[in-house]
Amino acid sequence: MKKAFWYVGIPVILLIAGLSFKEKQHSDIDEKRKALTEALFKCLRLYHYNKIIIDDDYSLKAYNQYIKRLDPSKRFFTQQDIKLLSQYQYLIDDEILENKKNLLFDSACSIFNRRLLQAKSYYQEILSKPFDFSIDETFESDPEKREFPKNEEEIKEEWRKNLKYQALVRYTNKLDELEKQRKKLAENPDSSVVLETESQIEEKVRKELLKSYNSFFDRLSKMDEDDRLTEYLNAIISVYCPHTEYYPPQEKENFDIDISGKLEGIGAQLRQIDGEIIVDRIVPGSASWKQKELKAGDVILKVGQGDAEPVSVTDMPLKDAVSLIRGKRGTEVRLTVRKPDGVIKVISIIRDIVILEESYVKSAVIVHNSLKKRIGYIYLPSFYTDFSRSGGRNSGEDIRIELEKLKKEKVSGIIVDLRNNGGGSLNDAVDMAGHFIRRGPIVQVKGNSGSPQIYEDRNPNVAYEGPLVVMINRSSASASEIVAAALQDYGRAVIVGSKSSFGKGTVQRFVELDYYINAGYTHLRPVGALKMTIQKFYRITGKSTQEVGVSSDIVLPDAYDALTTGEKDLDYALTYEEIEPVSYVRTNSFDIESLQKRSQKRVKKDEIFTLIEENAERLKRQRQNSLQPLEITKYQELQRKLKAESEKYSNLKRNHSDLQILPVAPIVENAVIDSTKLAMQKEWHKSIQEDVSIYEAMNILADMMSAKKIK
Repeated sequence: MKKAFWYVGIPVILLIAGLSFKEKQHSDIDEKRKALTEALFKCLRLYHYNKIIIDDDYSLKAYNQYIKRLDPSKRFFTQQDIKLLSQYQYLIDDEILENKKNLLFDSACSIFNRRLLQAKSYYQEILSKPFDFSIDETFESDPEKREFPKNEEEIKEEWRKNLKYQALVRYTNKLDELEKQRKKLAENPDSSVVLETESQIEEKVRKELLKSYNSFFDRLSKMDEDDRLTEYLNAIISVYCPHTEYYPPQEKENFDIDISGKLEGIGAQLRQIDGEIIVDRIVPGSASWKQKELKAGDVILKVGQGDAEPVSVTDMPLKDAVSLIRGKRGTEVRLTVRKPDGVIKVISIIRDIVILEESYVKSAVIVHNSLKKRIGYIYLPSFYTDFSRSGGRNSGEDIRIELEKLKKEKVSGIIVDLRNNGGGSLNDAVDMAGHFIRRGPIVQVKGNSGSPQIYEDRNPNVAYEGPLVVMINRSSASASEIVAAALQDYGRAVIVGSKSSFGKGTVQRFVELDYYINAGYTHLRPVGALKMTIQKFYRITGKSTQEVGVSSDIVLPDAYDALTTGEKDLDYALTYEEIEPVSYVRTNSFDIESLQKRSQKRVKKDEIFTLIEENAERLKRQRQNSLQPLEITKYQELQRKLKAESEKYSNLKRNHSDLQILPVAPIVENAVIDSTKLAMQKEWHKSIQEDVSIYEAMNILADMMSAKKIK
């Protein structure tokens, strides 16, 4: 099919909150809605792996997804609103199958517009009066633990508590600044400096919030029906699986930029779940990567431009939040984030251009003086490829080049680090796994009918035959899982890291919808693209990675393992299945049980790993504590406690003085490396030297070398 490609990575999930819009002629949006619905479901019926029956059960699921996306924080709709909309919950299938107009979309938009105006009057009234932070009350910050408000009074009360919580966060931060100023003046008295009073600070906080929400609601009011239609369509097709998404033309263009490695902005890939914008991944070489404070798992609450007042991005469409975060190189953006342990922190980032080389594979030689060994280390951020042009860089070939470099360095073992690698090109994954075996099947790919297609390594040349460790974590997904699974099944590598990887065992395909729009709607082109799951991939053993992931042979403590969302946690994820195994020759195997025991003995004695395990338990407990105090002394005490705990676990690194990190000699002789790249290389080498998991992976490699192999 024209303009289609294969993709097996984790997509950025766009959950766009329901918003007000500019008025258009309903006939225009109805026409576009009808045309897109026909085209989308034509493609889904033809190609999607999940052959779903479109009936009342499907309609109910689609309805629930739509309501969830419209008001994820449950701050707009009442239970009565939901009851009114529920009369359309079984009509979505009729709209899809019989082109019958379902009034759900129009009714939901109408009700939401009314509630939006109402909410505007609520926050303006609430912020016109001082907050009393001495009252002992709480705010439930997790919408999953709340019901929709029963009536308008409850909605207003929900807004009051929400705004009071935001004001309390700002107020206490400013009180901390005030205390610093008082101490500074005590040391260096200056009669010209007049400090603000606490009541002035409280009033200032309310004015800041009012300005922020006025700006936020102004943007909401300017949203048009095209955005609302995108949200509706994505809701009703999401029942097929979490990786099925409609991309309007601009969104598809952004995705193409992403997958090719040509990233811009602060370099943080974002995901929106239940109205919250969550950092999914920090892009190597980006401003965020260099700044080091923003981490995967952080929730972005507000975005500020330099010293300007920050704007709340909760419930804001992801694309709008991204537009606030992006900006010209050299300008400052301030992100107010909530860390996984509940600590609220303001992070300042100077925007910069992503250094593309940092998005690509790179390697180093680690000299382990205690073990008297030279270890090769390869870091692969993603399975990148450039689908837009021939001759572009691809990870499969780049890995081979790095392996050749390391062999010239005479390393005795190699570590391949796939941690936080969300996947990418299927073909590059097959190529990469093939570099470590002589020949044979790598992965099976199967649609919902027919025989599986076997992707094989047909090249008898082996780029590297020595001892191999592959590192994974909970964020290693898709193409990463293909490589890890194949090398594990062949006995070619020992897999080290989190208990299991992400668990995404599906293949997606992009299809341009312009080719599926009925003849009567060609004037609407371009209409965007559909990304859908068309196949599952299976290990050569016949087992799947879907939902279960790849289990590590040797598990290392990981504080964020239990906090990271896996495939099985996503709505309507496809289920685990098995197919027939294929014939393959296991290269070799190690005494995994012996390797595990040796590693566990070292880990148990390591104080850093002990702290990591303690931190993991702490984060699990804290994740459940979503009830926030609105009484100032209790809130301040909670924040002091959280910050003290966070400080204890803030530096889970160690300077391994017995390691020496060396650059790999470039293939091209006399290659010139500029000062910026040298500085970044030095910083990267330091991160390798301080990483306790990499250090343990080297110890495991040494155990593998000394152990007797069983052919």
